[in-house]
Amino acid sequence: MSFQLVIAEKPSVARSIAAVIGADEKQTGYWQGGGYLVSWCIGHLVSFAEADQYDEKYCKWRYEDLPILPQPWQFIVPDEKKQQFEIVRSLLNRPDVDSVTAATDAGREGELIFRFVYQMADCTKPVKRLWISSMEDAAIREVFANLRPDSDYDALYQSALCRAKADWLVGINATRLFSVLYHKTLTVGRVQTPTLKMLVDRDAKILRFQKEKYYTVGIQSGSLKAGSGRIASMDEADTLRQACAGASAICSSVKREKKTEQPPKLYDLTTLQREANRLFGFTAKQTLDYAQQLYEKKLLTYPRTDSQYLTEDMGQTVQHLVSDLLGLLPFAQGLDLTPEVGRVLNSKKVSDHHAIIPTSEFVKQGFTGLAESECKLMNLVCSKLLCAVAAPHEYETVTAVFSCAGNEFTAKGKTVLVPGWKEIDQRFHSTLKTDGDEETEALNTLPELAEGQSFSVTANVSEHFTSPPKAYTEDTLLSAMERAGAEDMPENAERKGLGTPATRAAILEKLVQMGFVQRKGKQLVPTKDGINLAVVLPESLTSPVLTAEWENRLTEIAKGNADADEFMAEIEAQVRQLVKTYSCISADKQNLFQSERVIIGKCPRCSENVYEGKKNFYCGNRSCQFVMWKNDRFFEQRKKAFTPKIAAALLKNGKAKVKGLYSEKTGKTYDATVLLADTGGKYVNYRVERKE
Repeated sequence: MSFQLVIAEKPSVARSIAAVIGADEKQTGYWQGGGYLVSWCIGHLVSFAEADQYDEKYCKWRYEDLPILPQPWQFIVPDEKKQQFEIVRSLLNRPDVDSVTAATDAGREGELIFRFVYQMADCTKPVKRLWISSMEDAAIREVFANLRPDSDYDALYQSALCRAKADWLVGINATRLFSVLYHKTLTVGRVQTPTLKMLVDRDAKILRFQKEKYYTVGIQSGSLKAGSGRIASMDEADTLRQACAGASAICSSVKREKKTEQPPKLYDLTTLQREANRLFGFTAKQTLDYAQQLYEKKLLTYPRTDSQYLTEDMGQTVQHLVSDLLGLLPFAQGLDLTPEVGRVLNSKKVSDHHAIIPTSEFVKQGFTGLAESECKLMNLVCSKLLCAVAAPHEYETVTAVFSCAGNEFTAKGKTVLVPGWKEIDQRFHSTLKTDGDEETEALNTLPELAEGQSFSVTANVSEHFTSPPKAYTEDTLLSAMERAGAEDMPENAERKGLGTPATRAAILEKLVQMGFVQRKGKQLVPTKDGINLAVVLPESLTSPVLTAEWENRLTEIAKGNADADEFMAEIEAQVRQLVKTYSCISADKQNLFQSERVIIGKCPRCSENVYEGKKNFYCGNRSCQFVMWKNDRFFEQRKKAFTPKIAAALLKNGKAKVKGLYSEKTGKTYDATVLLADTGGKYVNYRVERKE
């Protein structure tokens, strides 16, 4: 009997596929049955080798060893993944396996994961590709009936390989180069560094911002209110107020405009991450993780997508989905909706995967058994689908201009004519307990007005300030990453911006993890090291335009319209140039990343400053031996942390009041004064002055 081997990206996906195709016998590292073997990778089973595998000299980071340009490239299987790799390798080479199905995630990265394993296992068996957007049983069955040759995805693999090699070359060489120059590990990345630069530029704008005061004069007659433009001085504003008080205002023009606001598009990953951040405070990574869990539970379609449309053959599916959701969602009860499904269908705007929508499995199961975060995300996706197929929102705006005391005053009003999709949106928002700062739109209905109409008015002055630019949140930064460099890109460039929807969340997490960015509530703010790094790096590494151009080239390679070798040659040339240009830096810049030493007090022996180190408090005078160790036995025996506060008091007064010292004799704690007993020897001593 011969078998078809199916290789998924994760164990959970392998389990779902195995259940559908009848591979129900659990073996070590795979499932078997029905003529199938189903195994899995654990993310990247095979990776590029580290630099030191090419040559031992690369164990040390030295300028003279740069640039590192592997020829040929070498690969490794990380220790923790060797067991699963060996299982997959032996399955690939089993004589009774006559064909292989690549069922890793259907995208650039999934293709790379499979090909690396296939090549490392020296396999030459024919490969078919499973390209899937939903983990539902029916969807899995359908794609198994329509497998395509994996060679159809050769260009996609070339694009993935170029991306991975380029990231390795820029990351390894630039990180080593600038770390050696500045004596601190400075991680540089093709996408993360331009993202950091955007945060640093915004931070600089906020710091440079000068707040300016201005005034406006308001006139009022009954419920009718109108305002002046900005006025620079209080005196000028007050003069106008006095002139208007008790005077008549004449309506000089009334302009009415009917406007239509089209329904929103469906979610791609970036718009889902942005709205989940704005409404619920989820980080981009949390949203991706929750969406991935829901996908694996078969409740949501594939989340790593950059399309906001569905394919044209999905019309019937969407029609049924919408009518089922109307009965399932509490906020949609009694809603009168005639879905305009055609608006969300456009096969030309779907490349790898269609927009994110709920599945028919979700309709059957509902919210049962879901965590609160998953419920929030499902509600968000469901409401977006209903909004997207609802009628446009129609309203009328009224702008009335009044003349009073020789000045113009404006009043604006809005009347809703057809609520359309906004009714669904408002119903959904009213059910949320959000962290969001959603502003509910104030509807201001003006009375019937006609030109020439006269009103007797009262007047008042109000004071205002200009606002600084806002710090980035994940919502606004993801949007900026998506648009980065767009104005400098050709109109027809398909992929603009920094990174891809699937990688942006990880980039933000890495910047935080490396200490270049910190989260302050919802805001993302660069740290001192982050600001310095963005300032010292060359434009070739910090410019969003160059990285956006890379992403566009990679997309062209994936379509077969650009040459992979040419792209890699350019990257290598860029790396060589970088190393050549930055051979040394000025002495004053070399200390840019040294952490500022915290002064604790004065040394009792030589009166120099005493600083806090990781493990001790030490005298800054190298010839002086004075040091107080944080793990000193005196404090450890008494189960008390030797804090900077205690150290500062000992240095200042020779004694410190300490609470909660532990007594080994009584087993209880007590408060006491600790004395610094320094005899000038190698070790500093302490003793307790007991409280009477």
